[in-house]
Amino acid sequence: MEQHQIKDKATSILDSNLIGTMATVKEDKPFSRYMTFFNDDFTLYTATDKETHKVDDIDKNNRVHILLGYKGEGLEDAYLEIEGTAAIKESNDIKKKLWNDKLEAWFEGPDDPEYVVLEIKPIEIRLMNTKEGSPQLLEL
Repeated sequence: MEQHQIKDKATSILDSNLIGTMATVKEDKPFSRYMTFFNDDFTLYTATDKETHKVDDIDKNNRVHILLGYKGEGLEDAYLEIEGTAAIKESNDIKKKLWNDKLEAWFEGPDDPEYVVLEIKPIEIRLMNTKEGSPQLLEL
């Protein structure tokens, strides 16, 4: 598969799959949880409370692993494996940019001091479960 095809497929998966798993490193072991992701040119963002274990984990080791896209339909149900580094963002600009009404279940508003955004910069993105059989690496 050519790079432009891999990029197009990866973009399609990111645009149509908001929920995935994110693993952090907790006491030298992976720890996964479901998260909602927003994509901006392959940089991912997700909202969280600053008093969570994932924020503590990222403070100690900022490497994360994300899975997005698998719908359980079997062969050729493509998905992405994303290795990246996470940063905790507290700026009002990024918090307002990501704010939506669904976050009201956890936060009082975009100015809530407990609301932070995790910014995940990809190191490597692999397109998985395609007819090519082997992982297709997206060149960043």
